Amino acid sequence: MSISVLYMSMSLDGYIAGPNDDVGNPGGDEFMRLHDWYGFQATPPNTKGTGWGAHFLDEGNATGAVLAGRRTVEQADHWGGNHHGVPIFVPSHRPPNPSAANYPLVTYVLDGIESAMAQAKAAAGDRNVLVHGAYTAQRALEAGVLDELQIHQIPVLFGGGRRLFDVLPTRIELDIVRVIDTPEATHIRYRVRR
Repeated sequence: MSISVLYMSMSLDGYIAGPNDDVGNPGGDEFMRLHDWYGFQATPPNTKGTGWGAHFLDEGNATGAVLAGRRTVEQADHWGGNHHGVPIFVPSHRPPNPSAANYPLVTYVLDGIESAMAQAKAAAGDRNVLVHGAYTAQRALEAGVLDELQIHQIPVLFGGGRRLFDVLPTRIELDIVRVIDTPEATHIRYRVRR
């Protein structure tokens, strides 16, 4: 059975993007500091991590569908229509820009986060749904459709930018499923308590 898992790297003070996060500066200033732990190469090809980074890349790439917020997918130009070859679902309040038509694996869902998640889980089959984006994570938690959170806690204080859990309507209890502590990051997997 498919479960939905939020995958995010986050500073100790709760930021997933640095200051000045916009289309011209995806992730904001010093964004890659949150992803250094993956062990990406400085020059192309830079898609393979090392150590725990490779483990978590492989785990994310084993998912069967992606659910990501509109802001996230547009900043990433929909990952060129190919986020490790699986369908991408985008919950949105408005129709996609015309450029999205170039990406057959990308589906904009206009009837709510619940519908978007149901479609993503159906497409994923017995594999998990990888979830990206702060706003989308907050709405999925609020709707009760986010099952787990894989947070990569980075030992840095950003002091500004975009927070992962800026506004939640209620308290949400979590259970710790797994903790992997490394010098570069502490990787904590949580299950949302129902």
